[in-house]
Amino acid sequence: MKDLNKKVALVTSATRGIGLASAIKLAQRGATVYMGVRRMEATQEICDTYAKEGLVMKPVFFDAFNLDSYKTMVESVIKEAGKIDILVNNYGGGIPDKDFDLVNTDEDTFFKIMEMNVGSVFRISKLVVPHMLENKGGSIVNIASISGTVPDISRIGYGVAKAAVNNITQQIAMEYARYNIRCNAVLPGMTATDAVKNSMTEEFQKSFLSHVPLNRMGTPEDIANSVAFFASDDSAYITGSILEVSGGYHLGTPQYADFVGRKAVEEL
Repeated sequence: MKDLNKKVALVTSATRGIGLASAIKLAQRGATVYMGVRRMEATQEICDTYAKEGLVMKPVFFDAFNLDSYKTMVESVIKEAGKIDILVNNYGGGIPDKDFDLVNTDEDTFFKIMEMNVGSVFRISKLVVPHMLENKGGSIVNIASISGTVPDISRIGYGVAKAAVNNITQQIAMEYARYNIRCNAVLPGMTATDAVKNSMTEEFQKSFLSHVPLNRMGTPEDIANSVAFFASDDSAYITGSILEVSGGYHLGTPQYADFVGRKAVEEL
């Protein structure tokens, strides 16, 4: 399916995990995909590999901690491609070794997490929307998290930041819908990425999965499928959506894990 032919997409933090899967998925559907990254050479190797399959993917420099790079990233894409039809705000993250409960999380850590997640969405969208206005339309897809809808007693900063991403998604959707600019959010649950494997213990992963009715982690491709849906005209009449892609996490009653989930995990 090449329904994104002649579309130009920008995906931030796109060298691995959800970002890379999203970039590949959009390119497979015909888009020219710019990958906002720090590791330009490594990303070029990725692009060269997929070029053999006919996919058009290009690295563009982006460092979330270098504020000048936000503007130069967008300007570089506009200079070369002339427009941005699709923006995937994938960059974000947490600081799990310093992000705890309200009392035990220091202010610097809390606001750094807000800056990483909400600040990046705000800054990049602010730069891209004027070009979408000029182009008379576009689609913004923000990668949030299930943590933004379900309070996490162990990580206050990350949950609050992702909840703010949900809110700014709907703010943008409301403000620019009349200009044919749509904005939606995808909320991954536990997803099989390197970040999850490296930061969460096996015990925690099993505990989390006991609350997932589909009884497995998501894959980056699961998330990328939803990103592609929102990027394309398949979702032309959808904006402001906060879509949980989490295998049904927290769908059941609080007793679910005791009666169903725990047994399912034991059978793995």
